[in-house]
Amino acid sequence: MKLYIAIILTLLFSVPMLSQDKVDGMVMEANSVGKHIGLSGANVYWMNSQIGTVTNEEGLFAIPYSKEYRKLIISFVGFESDTLTINEPKTIHHSLQPSNELDEVVVAQKKEAVKKAYFSAQNVITVNSAELLKAACCNLSESFETNPAIDVNFSDALTGTKQIQMLGLTSPYLLITQENIPMVRGASQAFGLTFTPGTWVESIQITKGAGSVVNGYESISGQINTELVKPLTDKSLFVNGYANRNGRLELNTHFNRKLTDKLSMGFYIHGNRRDAKEDRNDDGFLDAPLANQLNVMNRWQYQNPETGWVSFINFRFLNDEKQVGQVNFNPEKDRFTTNSWGSEINTRRFDSSIKLGYVFPELPFQSVGFQASYSKHKQDSYYGFRAYDIEHESMYSNLIFNSIIGNTRSKFKTGITLAYDGYEEVVNTQDFDRKDNSIGAFFEYSYEDLEKISLTAGVRVDTHNRLGTFITPRLHVRYTPWEKASLRGSFGRGKRAANIFAENQQLFASSRSIQIVDAGGSIYGLDPEDAWNYGVSFLQGFTFLERPGNITFDFYRTDFRNQVVVDWENPRAVFFFNLEGKSFANSFQIELNHEILNNLEFRTAYKYYNVKTDYRSGSLQKPLLAPHRFFANLGYETESKENGAQWRFDYTLHTLGEQRLPNTDVNPPEFRLGEFTKGYSLMNAQVTKVFSKAFEVYVGGENLTNFRQMNPVLSADDPFGANFDTSIVYAPIMGRMFYGGFRFSL
Repeated sequence: MKLYIAIILTLLFSVPMLSQDKVDGMVMEANSVGKHIGLSGANVYWMNSQIGTVTNEEGLFAIPYSKEYRKLIISFVGFESDTLTINEPKTIHHSLQPSNELDEVVVAQKKEAVKKAYFSAQNVITVNSAELLKAACCNLSESFETNPAIDVNFSDALTGTKQIQMLGLTSPYLLITQENIPMVRGASQAFGLTFTPGTWVESIQITKGAGSVVNGYESISGQINTELVKPLTDKSLFVNGYANRNGRLELNTHFNRKLTDKLSMGFYIHGNRRDAKEDRNDDGFLDAPLANQLNVMNRWQYQNPETGWVSFINFRFLNDEKQVGQVNFNPEKDRFTTNSWGSEINTRRFDSSIKLGYVFPELPFQSVGFQASYSKHKQDSYYGFRAYDIEHESMYSNLIFNSIIGNTRSKFKTGITLAYDGYEEVVNTQDFDRKDNSIGAFFEYSYEDLEKISLTAGVRVDTHNRLGTFITPRLHVRYTPWEKASLRGSFGRGKRAANIFAENQQLFASSRSIQIVDAGGSIYGLDPEDAWNYGVSFLQGFTFLERPGNITFDFYRTDFRNQVVVDWENPRAVFFFNLEGKSFANSFQIELNHEILNNLEFRTAYKYYNVKTDYRSGSLQKPLLAPHRFFANLGYETESKENGAQWRFDYTLHTLGEQRLPNTDVNPPEFRLGEFTKGYSLMNAQVTKVFSKAFEVYVGGENLTNFRQMNPVLSADDPFGANFDTSIVYAPIMGRMFYGGFRFSL
């Protein structure tokens, strides 16, 4: 540990404080003065170049200046874009005018649909709502189909729930936040991504590698942060309707009103339902669950430019019901009987959060922020004869102070985090109740020399009643070797308590016995998970045929000091035990983006994973993970007419190589699966017709190649027998699926 601290201190005090040519300043709302609160996340870039940046939490920015650039463009969703003429390096304070014109919003989003940061020390990819519109995007778990940074897989053959992976590791190793407040964790780990409707999402920030210490110690492979639509800038009325061939119906409505000059309110309602019973492979089991969800959110936004205060308050209630299992299963008469195998998963959730921010009027580079959240999550469920109930009460708060050291190149954040999690968990008749609480302090230093180097170095110390007292260091460095290039390196530690049942619920839908190898630890008798992540990334922008593009290479490695190993290499049992040996995940990705013709964008990527763990039976590649993946996306749209009318076309290809299957050798011959699957490809496409600024319709198809895993349920004709298993899923269960919908806004 002393070595890592020495490295951080050496980097902090060896960075040269040299002058440079740059344009810096603050982007604010209209009518603002020095006291006004800046716009966080505004885009600032030189016209006809790859040089750009995004304003920070206070609305501050800095961008390199060169004589070849004269036009500086500033844009932000919900505001009119401005173009400034800049003839020399200087500091500017610019105000943007609010806009209710849909065509202006679309133009800003189109240009920045997927943005890669050239000057940030962290490897961050920002996905805006324009990118989300390329697919149906019914919920957050379905928001990554057109982005190669995230892999989307099915978790089992019953629920149809999509699980995400990054850097070869599943979502529990990601810190998933909503407006930088931890959200999908604990009891919500399996289904939590389906609880955020896609239309509520304004943008998504994907951070590869260890995240910021400000957001906690649990991030291991990266962070996904979701920014929700804001009542002040969202449309006054928005309605989205969706229906697909498999019987899924969905409706989203947004109502926003500006109550005063400083106070705005939003009311959001989401509902989806599936009553149709689908069994296209004729195995007697539903291909997709019968489902019913109601999701309601009330959101308040207060902003007072004169005093420097800004705040958000959210309240949300969710009721989600799923029924899975055999087609003829009737819960009223078949529950906990051998008449028919079935399962019900009923979830009720309430959560609320508050964010307060204050910018010192005379010191716009200094601010203090407070975040707090409360949630109550209750899931009652059973899988055949297995009952699984969990109630999770969570409280979280984070106090953050931001300021500078000497000048705006050197910034720091420091603060205190308090967290509490109370679990009432019952597996069959066995209780696993527990209470977790922690307190932590953090300090993060950032240095920005946009011409050559920037770094973010942070450390936090936490005391947890089960994880103990521990230090979490993290470091991110960015270097610009030449124009339009960005070379990054990072390392950091992450630590977490594995919720083994909530994170692996698919294993309940099998005849496997569940066995925990008690090692005397404080979490199910197991020790906390502890890992280090190291990464390097290179981003190069270019202009080819007078059109912009970029290419990215990145490599990340995660080394586990301890991991809760989920070993299901024996088809009769699943074992949970502390790592005995080595476990690592290597991830390599190359990605190319280019506008090959006017309004025709091409994106392609290749990924290679080498993820191995020492199981009881030896060192093995992670099951159900394709080491080789290929991705391609084509997006085209016609020029928008005066009334906003246009066409948009999108096509996506996913190709997966062979995947290792868990061992099934002890099964009878008819239930043995072999060692590897064959590779396959999936194609999705969507066409959108925009009739006006207020109305558009879309139609699309998923899995157009109609590729299916033909026997996803082992021993489907004897679900109460010894060979029954629904957890070995490596491909879609549903075949070709078509959908359609509309969007209306005022």
